[in-house]
Amino acid sequence: MSMPAAAIVLAGGRSSRLGGVDKATVEVDGIPLIDHVYSAVRGCMPIIAVGPDGISRPGIRVVREDPPFGGPAAAVAAGVIALDGSDAVEAWLLACDLPRAAELVARLAKVPIPDGSNAVVAVDADGRMQWLAGRYRVSALRGAVAQHPETVGMSMRTLFEGLRLHPVDDDGTAVDLDTWSAIEDYRSTRKDDHV
Repeated sequence: MSMPAAAIVLAGGRSSRLGGVDKATVEVDGIPLIDHVYSAVRGCMPIIAVGPDGISRPGIRVVREDPPFGGPAAAVAAGVIALDGSDAVEAWLLACDLPRAAELVARLAKVPIPDGSNAVVAVDADGRMQWLAGRYRVSALRGAVAQHPETVGMSMRTLFEGLRLHPVDDDGTAVDLDTWSAIEDYRSTRKDDHV
């Protein structure tokens, strides 16, 4: 991608469906989930991670939504505010639990954000827009946050209601692992692939 791109990685949830285990630290293919995502965006500047201090890595700036566990919209807002001073034109917005992040980023990187659209966002096989698996115009993200000064507890749908999102079939690359059954299913599939 020729235009400067930033990245915002969200990792501040309670992981309630994992019994409180921090999903960013769950290992897939011997690597914590969040490191799959960091690797996918390693060429971006800056890389902002929203979550606890434990997700810090060299070259990654960690911020926290206020209050902590304020929900994904609040985390997006914290990440966007942290981009102040950046000259990035576009920003990846990714959840921390995307084991195929590298393939997802490669897939979406080939699709320019069309004129009149604010983002290219993965759509899964069931037709669901994956807001936390996309590349957005930074100006659109800033505009969405500015329109919603109180984002705690807000849904992503509400935060992004004014944005025009260009859907891209994810071909399975936007799979997210937020339950133990999903993690075990994914791990067993990976073992089968390597047999």
